[in-house]
Amino acid sequence: MSRSVRDLLLVACLLLGGALLVVLVYRGSRSAALSPNRASWLLTPGVANAEVTQRTIGSTICVSGWSSSIRPDTGYTNALKLGQMEEYRRSGGPTDYQEDHLISLELGGDPRDPRNLWPEPRPHAEEVDRIENELHDAICSGRMTLAEGRRRISMLKHTSG
Repeated sequence: MSRSVRDLLLVACLLLGGALLVVLVYRGSRSAALSPNRASWLLTPGVANAEVTQRTIGSTICVSGWSSSIRPDTGYTNALKLGQMEEYRRSGGPTDYQEDHLISLELGGDPRDPRNLWPEPRPHAEEVDRIENELHDAICSGRMTLAEGRRRISMLKHTSG
C-alpha cells in the first residue's frame, strides 16, 4: 500500500471517528435532557433578565412582589409547556409538570424566553423552589453574589435535578 493511500485512509478514519464522537456527545446530551428531573443544556440553557444585575438587585429581585410583577401569564406558559413536553419527551399530563424558569425570577431569570423555561416534574419542582428561595435570601442579604446564585441553580437543575 502506498504512503498516499495510507495517509488518505488515516484521514478518513480520523474524520469518521470525529463524526462518531459528535454523535455520541449529542445523543448523550439528549439522554441527559430526557432524565426526568434534569433540564437539558441544549433545550434550556437558562437566560438572565438583562434588567437584573448585581447593581440593580436592590430595585429588582430584592423588592417584595417584584417577581410576581414580571411573571408571564399562564396562557403563555401553558402553551409553551405543551410544546416543551414534546421536546423533552415527557409522559403524563400538563398538570404533572410545572413550567419552571431555569434561572428563577427570584434570581433574575428572564421571564418569557423559552430558553429559560422548561417542564419540571412535580413534586420535584416544589422541592427546588425551596432552594431557589434560600439562594434569593443569600443574594439579597449580601452573603452571595447574583452570579454565584445563578450558577448554583443552573448546576442543580442541569446536573442533579
